[in-house]
Amino acid sequence: MRPFDPLLAMLSEIPDPRRAEGKLYKLPYVLLFSILAVVTGGNSFRSIETFIKVHRRRLNAAFGLRWKRAPAHTAIRYILQGLDAQEVEQVFRRHAAGLLETATDPSCRTVSLDGKTLKQSFDNFNDRKAAQVLHAFNLEAGLVLAHIDIEEKSNEIPAAQRLLSELQIAGCTVTLDAMHCQKKTLEAAAAAQANIIVQLKDNQPTLLQQVETHCASRDPESSDTSVTQGRNRHETRTAEVFSATRVVAETEWKRLVSGSSVSPATCCIAMPGPAFGEVRRR
Repeated sequence: MRPFDPLLAMLSEIPDPRRAEGKLYKLPYVLLFSILAVVTGGNSFRSIETFIKVHRRRLNAAFGLRWKRAPAHTAIRYILQGLDAQEVEQVFRRHAAGLLETATDPSCRTVSLDGKTLKQSFDNFNDRKAAQVLHAFNLEAGLVLAHIDIEEKSNEIPAAQRLLSELQIAGCTVTLDAMHCQKKTLEAAAAAQANIIVQLKDNQPTLLQQVETHCASRDPESSDTSVTQGRNRHETRTAEVFSATRVVAETEWKRLVSGSSVSPATCCIAMPGPAFGEVRRR
């Protein structure tokens, strides 16, 4: 089996938008070569055409093809723009999940949810703002597990809650920024049986004050100090861990923070399910 055969098999599951008579170039190979062009620096339909044109002979030999010329950039654009985005996303999610199974230990996976603005995605002609997406990124494997578009009149919060419900992240630790310190987000993580680490800042002022007071009045249960040197910088960071049981005992967060929560002014760790609770100060 060739290295790309599993991916080609998955790409062949994506519905082809073209008529049967207009399939001179098979869709799985167009998609694969487009991916190879993008990861080597291509950022346009013309650059994909150029990549295929330059490497056509080697691609033919490697994949048993008989392409006499590269497809025109207009044909590539027609093919790619006609695809169902959801179908493509599901195929890539399954492919990423397969890679992840062999890359990391399931018991110690950490997934980061982070929003990004796509570079050069402004559309001044149609008065469209820059496109935003939310990625689910596995830190150990260095692998994007999934992404979804953030609607123009929305934000990252509902997008994160949707990803938590769609991904297979049971037992994983999921990290998010302070925007996501929301009860519904923690509920979504609990339903997915995942642990969640979320920053706690001024967006939850009452909870923040309680955590700060708690940490200031008690000694930490444990602490760890790390020193980083490089690029003319010397950075010392100390993390202190406190039990969160008392902090959330009389609040509506009690059912969501199970024994542990995180950090005055920086992090609040919420462990849904039968886990521990802690507050961490840095």
